[in-house]
Amino acid sequence: MDYSHGVVYTPQSVQSCKLDVSHLDTLGCSYVRIYWVDLVNIRRCRIVPIEHFKALLKSNRPGVNIVKVCLGLVYLMMAPGFQAVGEYLYTIDTTTLKPCPFAPGHFAILGQFEEKTAFPGPDGNLTVGVSLCPRTLLRRIIEQIKQSHNTEFLVGFESEFILLKSTDPVDPVHIHDYSASAGLLAGSLEALVLQEIADGLRTAGISLEMFHAEAAPGQYEVVTGPLGPLEAADALIYTRELIAQTAAKHGLHATFAPRPFMTSAGSSAHAHISVHSTSGEPKSADKMSKHESAFLAALLAHLPAIAALTLPTAASYKRMVDGAWSGGTYVSYGTENREAPVRLSNATSPSSRNFEVRCIDGTANPHVALAAVFAGGLIGIREMMALEIKDCSGNTAAELTETERRALGITKRMPFSIAEARQALEQDSALCDVLGAEFVKKYLSVNKTLEAALVQDGENEEQQLTRLVKFY
Repeated sequence: MDYSHGVVYTPQSVQSCKLDVSHLDTLGCSYVRIYWVDLVNIRRCRIVPIEHFKALLKSNRPGVNIVKVCLGLVYLMMAPGFQAVGEYLYTIDTTTLKPCPFAPGHFAILGQFEEKTAFPGPDGNLTVGVSLCPRTLLRRIIEQIKQSHNTEFLVGFESEFILLKSTDPVDPVHIHDYSASAGLLAGSLEALVLQEIADGLRTAGISLEMFHAEAAPGQYEVVTGPLGPLEAADALIYTRELIAQTAAKHGLHATFAPRPFMTSAGSSAHAHISVHSTSGEPKSADKMSKHESAFLAALLAHLPAIAALTLPTAASYKRMVDGAWSGGTYVSYGTENREAPVRLSNATSPSSRNFEVRCIDGTANPHVALAAVFAGGLIGIREMMALEIKDCSGNTAAELTETERRALGITKRMPFSIAEARQALEQDSALCDVLGAEFVKKYLSVNKTLEAALVQDGENEEQQLTRLVKFY
């Protein structure tokens, strides 16, 4: 008897909805919001009228000029190591065009940073690529895995957020339980906001699977369907912007901060990742495929370093603790184990089996976070690493004795602070090599500046929390 379950997705069956930029007039477009997300996950945009946007499309390299410090700007301070002079050309990616239901007549688009003047690359050929560009970084890693190792991925995100009536003091819009219908009472403001968010995602062609109330005060979750890694990160940026703008329209503030209320597990951005071999390797119900196993092995091996990019703030580590259903502190994986940083989901259903990476939160840049995850995956698939850690599917790792953990190969802990995560990244030469030395150096510089900006001396915890929820 076939006990497989779940919707079957493949890289061939999943298609990102694309609008034709040549039909902007018939789409009712008056303005285009050109978005980018910097290394501290701040969404930024330039708004141009449709007349100028169409003129840009006719140019040789359609894009806008943006000062080079744009990727390192943190709370009105420049991170050390970033250029205060010079400009990038931010070239638009016309395949990312989507409507903005929260702003009638406005459309959103993403792109990538390029040098204005081409320069010789490592191979001697002229290039305009910018190693610090998050979308460029993710695209490079994904294409390398696909071309050199015959492997593709699908990624689906869970977007958790909290609706606040006030940021100072921090006051949630509602108190409710996990998945409780009382969190979305008919006629309530929060129900209206969630309905508009859901309608907006569907209008934009983003596959919405479900939305519901979550466990924290004022917390909700929106689950979107799988896409290729680059498209999934793009869609997550759009989803967050839609959530924030729709909430603001109704006088609320949406925050993706990790754990504003210490009485609950907090908010995350769980990524569900499925591995697909293009060389015809079959999947079975009784064990993982070679590509799945190698990907997981490397992900776990490099997880402490990856955390510097997926859990990038001091607040991130208030959520990543044992016993809070948020991934725990032991480097491990487990079948349907939400107290492991990597949960193996639908283990015996090969057509819908995936890895839920639980150690990602809403303070991480989506492209950077996935680049870190797949940089680890690249190492594993390239070397066909053996999976030495065993499935922790009974008790949680924290509940096991030291002897029991060692028997499962669970010998490492996750970082307990962003400083520990930065140190782990600096010491992981293999991961740094895939990400690129310049990117890692500049990212760490920005990250240290971010920490100083968010946790300022002389502020009490309430002031720091207000700053955090306003920032994220």
